[in-house]
Amino acid sequence: MSGGEVHNVIIIGSGPAGYTAGLYAARAMLSPLMFAGYMSGGQLMLTSDIENFPGYPQGIGGPEMMIQLREQAERFGLKVHDKNVERIDTSSQPYSVWVEGEEHKSHTLIICTGAEAIWLNAEGEAEQKGRGISTCATCDGAFFRDEEIIVIGGGDSAMEEATFLTRFASKVTLIHRREVFKASKVMYDRAANHPKIEIKTFRQVTKWLSDEKGLSGAILEDPRDGKTEEISCTGAFIAIGHKPITNFLENQIETDDSGYVIHKEHTMTSVPGVFAAGDVVDTRYRQAITAAGMGCQAAIDCERWLEDNIH
Repeated sequence: MSGGEVHNVIIIGSGPAGYTAGLYAARAMLSPLMFAGYMSGGQLMLTSDIENFPGYPQGIGGPEMMIQLREQAERFGLKVHDKNVERIDTSSQPYSVWVEGEEHKSHTLIICTGAEAIWLNAEGEAEQKGRGISTCATCDGAFFRDEEIIVIGGGDSAMEEATFLTRFASKVTLIHRREVFKASKVMYDRAANHPKIEIKTFRQVTKWLSDEKGLSGAILEDPRDGKTEEISCTGAFIAIGHKPITNFLENQIETDDSGYVIHKEHTMTSVPGVFAAGDVVDTRYRQAITAAGMGCQAAIDCERWLEDNIH
């Protein structure tokens, strides 16, 4: 065990929820410890421009915002380790958290592990991941200058990816299996009215095509009648949603059918003293500002729970 020390709070995950929880817990003198994960910073590390977070009239890059949030929390005493939590044990108090085989004890936990991109798992996809197929336009878009690429999805993220990719690509084809889009009107209109973007509805990718250079195209199927067509592309970006990162919980904390953590009382989960915030809980809003707000709530709820039950 880590020196026999029992922490007041361990924060699992980072991003706007985790860093805000860390900031509030640190300012409350709880000496919080965070395991931010190997890919610290959450989904916003993959977002180029954030224009809707209050206080940034000119917008800000996602990675830059995460660096600032982390620095602010660390200034007040948050200790951050960029390591993944392997498992937890909430069967007895204090709770146990295992990181790289080492056990850490804490009276409370705040889970902020967020969500990760869902893949299509179409034929040939595994072989072409990183050779043309990506789930992050801001990470990989610049590799496809003056090339024809496709984006799969029908929500705001798909519209955002398609619009962003027009900076590099000669043409972007947006593929959606339905006619109706989940995207907000403003995001849809921005993509639909862009001269470089073509939208194809009633299409789904059934197979990825490749040559010696990597991705070369895809087979599209009409879900209504099964008719297929081939589309040429050297890049493809999948934007069909996310799944919560909750496998490490091993069913010790109640989740919904999709794996999202369920709040029982304010931000507390089904286990007393275990709280959750951000995209690991939120299936509705999924915004940086709501994640940060929930991180604040979780830290305050955690502080009050410690006062009532431990200190």
